[in-house]
Order: sequence, then C-alpha cells, then structure tokens
Amino acid sequence: MWLQEKRKQMKKFVIGDIHGNFRALKQCLERSKFNYEEDKLIVLGDTCDGFPDVKECFDELLKIKNLIHILGNHDNWALKWYTKDIFSGGFPEILWTSQGGQNTINSYGGINERMGEKHLSLLINSPLYHLEYNYDDIYLFVHGGINPNQKDIVKQDRDVLLWDRELLRYARHKHYQNPNCKYGGFDRIYVGHTTTQMAGKTEPMKYCNVIMMDTGAGWNGKLTIMNIETNELYQSDLCKDLYPEGHGRE
Repeated sequence: MWLQEKRKQMKKFVIGDIHGNFRALKQCLERSKFNYEEDKLIVLGDTCDGFPDVKECFDELLKIKNLIHILGNHDNWALKWYTKDIFSGGFPEILWTSQGGQNTINSYGGINERMGEKHLSLLINSPLYHLEYNYDDIYLFVHGGINPNQKDIVKQDRDVLLWDRELLRYARHKHYQNPNCKYGGFDRIYVGHTTTQMAGKTEPMKYCNVIMMDTGAGWNGKLTIMNIETNELYQSDLCKDLYPEGHGRE
C-alpha cells in the first residue's frame, strides 16, 4: 500500500540537453514545480559544454534524489578530458573546446583545475540509455539514437547511442507514411542531441515513436522539461534573453 502511494506521488520528467545553461535549468524546474525529493528527472545528456555554468548545473542536478543522468557525447568529451583520456577515439582536443568545451573548463576554474569527485562520479556512472516502464508501455531514453535494425538494446553500439541522427531521419520519412510506426519495439523513444531548431522549432517534435527533446538550450533556443505521464511541457525563456552576455557555442 505504501509503495503504491509512493508511485502515485512521484511524477516522472524528462529534460533535454542543458549545455551549461543553469538559468534555463532553474526556470524549468521551477515552472514544472519539480519536487526534488519525490519526483524523478531523466536528463537526456549533454549537461556539459555551451553556456558558462556547467558546474552550477551539476550542483543543482545532484540535489535531486531520483536522478537519471544519461551520458551525452559532450559529457563524454568532458569526461575524457578530466580523466586524462585525451580523445583516444581520435577526436582532437580543439574540436571539444571549440564546441563549448572551453566554457566547461572555465566553469571549473581553468585548465589546471579538476571537475570535482561528485561531478566526475556522476558522469562515470551515467548510463548510455535508460528504460522506463509506464504501466504496459516501455519508454527508451537515449542521447543520440539507436540502430533500428539491432533489436537488442544491450548490443547497440556505444557511438550510435551517443552520436546517432539516422534514427530521426528514418522516423521523419516514415512518419508521413505510417505515424504509428514503432522503432525498436518501444512505445516511445526520447532523444536529445539533434535540436528541433534545425526544423525552425523551439518545442519538442514527434516523428512516429521518436520524441526530440533538444529544443536549442545550447544555442539560442529554449530548454524543455516534460512530464512523461501527462505530456505537459514547461520551457525556459529564450537563451538570448537569459544570457544577453552571450555563450560559447556559435
């Protein structure tokens, strides 16, 4: 009985790519009336790189009792830097710093400073995906996407989970033929990584069962948080209004 009551009280939210945008993060949490003790927040990755308040974002997220932080490609870059695994996969350091990484370094006090054990631990333990069971439905949360031809989520390639945009291309094309198509056998797939600003939008977009949650908080759009049970949306102000002094991703 107690467990059933607890489930009724807990609201489940997903939030798009934060990219160091602490002011937008605070607005989303406040406007959604997110409860730090009772509710669950699933972060779709890329808390790092972009706006100058990466440290503050992680500090705020770590206050949340029921937090699922999925690893994004920018988080992975930052993690490699701070663990001194300097892009063993072939990505030059300049690519990271020019795509918002310099602001991540600055947020922690400069190139000779460390990220901090709690923040590093959060990134090291961030999963590549998360499955959420909502009654009879199964929701997948992943930063980039999946290979729809690979049915077993456990066997998905790491780079696909972090970097993929092909799933969205397939879903957009298929949506106009059969909007009820379900990729991967999931009822919903929530993704970040690819901003809806590419389609001129600053709100989430849905193609088949794929929901785009990156609404441009790392650029000049908005940050969006969604209640996954009611589909209610709450958004921040435009980033240009929150950070009139500018940001690190041009």
